[in-house]
Amino acid sequence: MITALKNMPPQFSAFTLLLLALTLLLPLTGCVGDDANSGDEYGLILGDDEGGKAVLSPTDWSDPAGKSDALRGRAGLPVSVDSTDTAVWEIKNAWADKDTAAARAAGMAWPANSGLTWEDKYKLWVESMPKISRESYGQTFMLKTPFGFELPAPALECAEVAMFLRITFASWFNLPFFMEGFDGSGNRLYFGHFGVRTAQGNFGNMPRFRASYRDESAKAADFQAGRISWPSDATLAKRKIPGSHDDAQPMIGPTANAGAYFDRIFLNKRVGYFLLLQLTYMGSINLADPVNTYHLKPDTILAGDMLLQRWQRTGIGHALVIMRARRLGTFDLDGVQTAQLEAEVASGSMPRRQPVWESAAASKRSFTAASSGGDANAAFNGGAKRWRAATNINGSWTNVVQAQYTDHWVNSTSLTQIGQRPALYERILTQLSPAQKIGALVEVITARRAHLQSYPSSCSARINRELSFKDLYAVGLEQGKSRVQIDTEHRKLEDYVFAELDYPSSKTCCWNSSTAAMYQLAMDYNRQLLADASGDQCNDIVVFKARADGADGFKLFRDYARSVGKENLWVTWRADETCPQSTTTQDTEAQHNWSPYCSIFANTPVNPVHGDVVSFTSTERVAIPDNNTSGASSFIDLSATGSIKGLTIDLDIRHTYRGDLRVSLRRGTTSVTIFDGPSAGQPSEDDVRLTSEIVNGFNGQRATGRWELHVVDTARADTGSIHTWALNFEL
Repeated sequence: MITALKNMPPQFSAFTLLLLALTLLLPLTGCVGDDANSGDEYGLILGDDEGGKAVLSPTDWSDPAGKSDALRGRAGLPVSVDSTDTAVWEIKNAWADKDTAAARAAGMAWPANSGLTWEDKYKLWVESMPKISRESYGQTFMLKTPFGFELPAPALECAEVAMFLRITFASWFNLPFFMEGFDGSGNRLYFGHFGVRTAQGNFGNMPRFRASYRDESAKAADFQAGRISWPSDATLAKRKIPGSHDDAQPMIGPTANAGAYFDRIFLNKRVGYFLLLQLTYMGSINLADPVNTYHLKPDTILAGDMLLQRWQRTGIGHALVIMRARRLGTFDLDGVQTAQLEAEVASGSMPRRQPVWESAAASKRSFTAASSGGDANAAFNGGAKRWRAATNINGSWTNVVQAQYTDHWVNSTSLTQIGQRPALYERILTQLSPAQKIGALVEVITARRAHLQSYPSSCSARINRELSFKDLYAVGLEQGKSRVQIDTEHRKLEDYVFAELDYPSSKTCCWNSSTAAMYQLAMDYNRQLLADASGDQCNDIVVFKARADGADGFKLFRDYARSVGKENLWVTWRADETCPQSTTTQDTEAQHNWSPYCSIFANTPVNPVHGDVVSFTSTERVAIPDNNTSGASSFIDLSATGSIKGLTIDLDIRHTYRGDLRVSLRRGTTSVTIFDGPSAGQPSEDDVRLTSEIVNGFNGQRATGRWELHVVDTARADTGSIHTWALNFEL
């Protein structure tokens, strides 16, 4: 990973008690990417479980028929609220400003005297963020700050990424911002630069941000000049997003949570405290609400816009931020010259993750999905959308469609026009060859598998993997390939072990605290089961799911963990989110459309898991010198006794062009090539990631001694580092 950067008073306790009394009923939402977490330290009484976290209800507002009324939006709170002690940041600029002193200044992605509005600059800022390797599989973005440093993107849920970016930019440049929703009683509730308020005043006992927390913005110049260190709020730095067990931010430190990340990027500490609440109580259904965002004509998308996927008014959905939107000329679309586009999106998920930046090919699949506002889903306000801009209209803060973008706007009641967009994106976005389509789908499938390797209980990752396989079957059919052929080429054992479950009737889907070690144990159990089959027999796969075993449903796997001396790595099932299905004793598998494992893999060799299996890991990050035959080395020194009966390696090397890399494992005079990009003609892809890759050549030797992982970069330009690697011995 590239790393460019090396007092909340006890109001929250009082807040807890007050909200217990308020008993607000909030709907639930989530990122379809993965499972939700809706634990709530504030004691909110939650509504029905819809597969995600508790958030404010969407409002009942939709665009009026009159264009001017629709563009203007609905008036909110009076601007006088800015002077109260609930305010989070001061408003000095307007989104439409071009000619003020602040607007004329140079910034993170724009020159001085640019003539751009702040809305333009927001989009340039998002577009300017470099693509970097994530803490795990794939790529994400580097967050640019106005303070002279950058940070890798934080781990967030999908809707949280969009809100985080907008609020961060607005607060840094003193721009107005607010979103609104309904509380459980149907009252308008606002989260914005003025705090958390209703028309009657501060909501409940929400923090009075200006009165309670520090704003160190005046120290920016001293920090940038090197006269002072970055001011820190120790209390904020220890905070987590309320109810979270999954907001760890390893990109800035091994014990850091969201509060630490916010403390690192906001001199105005009030914004960090506010974000912890904003991200707790607003989600994708609030982003979809026409009072907060507006629909776009398909050829007008820009960086910083959103792609929302909704197939129901409330409940689980998905939100993706558009990171790139390139114009590649025009083409004739039904007699009209229309922009040919290439777009790339990034999204968080649940459990929280660093946003995954998708390729243009994979992104096109998201734009063309029916859930992106297509046909019957048009009424749920999904699809391509843009932030309304908070504006002072006759003394009231109002979220408007800015004048410069009125030709981009689509009325939220124009369901036919909205519903046609996914089909139009099939033509507007760059056309893909069948091979590119398959590559894009495999990319998405690989990302889902990677998430399951960290969170094996993730039901939504399983669901989305299978949705991608459904599309893969369709593309294969275009090429004359049967489902069996597609499965033979692209299925892996892990797809069957972590089979798709029926979300509402499977308690595994509420469990977000499963771990990578548990993933490995479930895989090892099934590998042993397959390896133990006699003759031509093929044992059935044992799915990682809850069973009626008189315990928590996972006794079978826990017993296996105990048998191999790893029971301490097993985590007992718990409901990490609101879970009506928690009383079910047996999970329900979804109807599978795949070819059964034994019908296509019966003759595939399986790495046996026998004897004592011990693993040793190195987490030391070692830079790989560019185009240098000396290469880079990482070492594991072992004192383990016993003769090697089998060896596998887990490998995570981050590099922007893996075809440059040659990787070998050495011990003593023995050297075995693990990966040879130049000889294999590897495609232009990033990273080398291997899990339980069988290594031959060391069997019969002693395990003890120094083991060396040696990596050589054979060509110029692209760079990277050894991230982690592990040796798994059968002794």
